Amino acid sequence: MEGKVETMIPFDFDYYKPESMDEAFKCYQDLLINNKKPLYYGGGTEIISMARVKGIVFDSVIDLKGIPECSQLEVSGGKFRIGAAQTLTNIAECNAYPLLSKTIKRIADHTIQGKITIGGNLAGTIKYREAALPLMISDCSLQVMTQGGLAELPFSKAFNGKLQLKKGEFLVSVLIEENDLSLPYNHVKRTKQEKIDYPLITMVALKNEKAIKTAITGYGDNPIILSERIINHKLYNVEQKINKIINLAHSDCKGDLSGSREYKEFVLENMLQEMFSNFEKIG
Repeated sequence: MEGKVETMIPFDFDYYKPESMDEAFKCYQDLLINNKKPLYYGGGTEIISMARVKGIVFDSVIDLKGIPECSQLEVSGGKFRIGAAQTLTNIAECNAYPLLSKTIKRIADHTIQGKITIGGNLAGTIKYREAALPLMISDCSLQVMTQGGLAELPFSKAFNGKLQLKKGEFLVSVLIEENDLSLPYNHVKRTKQEKIDYPLITMVALKNEKAIKTAITGYGDNPIILSERIINHKLYNVEQKINKIINLAHSDCKGDLSGSREYKEFVLENMLQEMFSNFEKIG
């Protein structure tokens, strides 16, 4: 399906809604060959906002919501499958992965959550990408449509602060191992003022029988994983672990309007203290 769309965006563009992954990929390549500037589209919240002020310019949009694989949301075959075009609201209400649900409920207000897709949050230009945090610390992979067909990549390979995709590739779905879905978890978000706001720091953690895994965002330019080696070191006490983590992450810490570098380190120290205390209680 295709057509011309008129919106509050101050320029016209062509609209395509393919019904398969192959059709979407071919559409993008054909548009490039014809000197067009195509964009893949899921929820479109960031695309529309940026286009209104001409932060981005395009002449073709390929809507991925008509592709079945981009809309799946189910636990099957030992994995939680989340299509890239699924909204944060739907994922939270499904609640198959409580840590992910709690994280995305704090990304925006309920109205906006119903428009933002998980693919859009992972691929967007807004640096926080909070939906990535639970995926970074779980056994997770991404299905990506590539020139050679559908590929499944470890999350750590496909995401390094932001999605690492080649031109024309698009995220199809997120796959999380079922065993990770019910692990004990910790989630803390600190904001400068309002409860629903960009994070000063958001921190998530999972605890399995072997180790604690932790990731944060808001601390610097991109989400990062905190040192698993230090967090789980058997010879360090809690205070030593916290001091070593903060020292190691010092170069990642960036002051901004939400807080100075020193203040963010202070907040992280308290968040880590709270995390260790919570996990100690559950054994």
